[in-house]
Amino acid sequence: MARAKRREAIALVMPSLLPILVLSVAPLVMGVALAFTDARLVRQPDYQFVGVDNFVRLADNSFFWDSFRIGMIWAVSVTLLQLVAAMGLALLLNSGLRLQGLTRVLALIPWAMPPVVVAIMWQMIYSPNAGPLNAFLGALGLPDDINWLADFSTALPAVIVVGVWVGMPQTTVTLLAGLQQIPDELHEAAAMDGAGAWRRFTAVTLPSLRPIITSITSLNFIWNFNSFSLVYVLTEGGPGGRTMLPMLFTYLEAFKNRNIGYAAAMGVVLVVVVVLLLAIYLRSQFRSEKES
Repeated sequence: MARAKRREAIALVMPSLLPILVLSVAPLVMGVALAFTDARLVRQPDYQFVGVDNFVRLADNSFFWDSFRIGMIWAVSVTLLQLVAAMGLALLLNSGLRLQGLTRVLALIPWAMPPVVVAIMWQMIYSPNAGPLNAFLGALGLPDDINWLADFSTALPAVIVVGVWVGMPQTTVTLLAGLQQIPDELHEAAAMDGAGAWRRFTAVTLPSLRPIITSITSLNFIWNFNSFSLVYVLTEGGPGGRTMLPMLFTYLEAFKNRNIGYAAAMGVVLVVVVVLLLAIYLRSQFRSEKES
């Protein structure tokens, strides 16, 4: 009986599983295989097996590891700032704010916009000549000729701001759902014990949201580390590699320099990193569920 149910379950899952295997697993296997070759993106591909040469070259490639370091700075900064900003917005939306429905819709707009559109919009905002940001700074008597995306000192912070703006709505919605699940009795009991707003937040709200915060922070870090399109359109990794994320570096190596085998080795390293991050996330999820 159990074996028959298992066969039935497999039969029901296979129509959905096969496309996933074809579209996800097959390219992954092909990418791993190419990582051990000298394949190039040419009209008539002719490549040979080179063993671990690509990985040896990669270990000595300071530009790749610089992009990895920048990617970690980007992922940590965007993830933490998203969490702080989203927490503030979620608390505001959960406080009985007037026009709450309209505010929620407006808060979701960045999440609903395509990344390319977001990048172009922020290019206009950051424009050194006609951008509203510099115009606002000029009205305050501050320097108004800053080239935000082309200056080495401002490019990465400027891109981080865009990343936070794009990802904050999803985190806000998740935290808001968690806030609405906290019983009012807990806050009322804490207030009766003399706890102020900050004390209620740290003693009631944060502990109740800890599993959700752990989950959304881990997922956001993985998603942010894998960012590509937003930064590609904004800066293409410039100036001077200041915003060169690892996924973008791999893409340029593959399709600009046409070193498919070498880029595949980079992809394998990044997949290993993502798998390790995913393992940390799953472990934290298991621990949170166990505590709950």
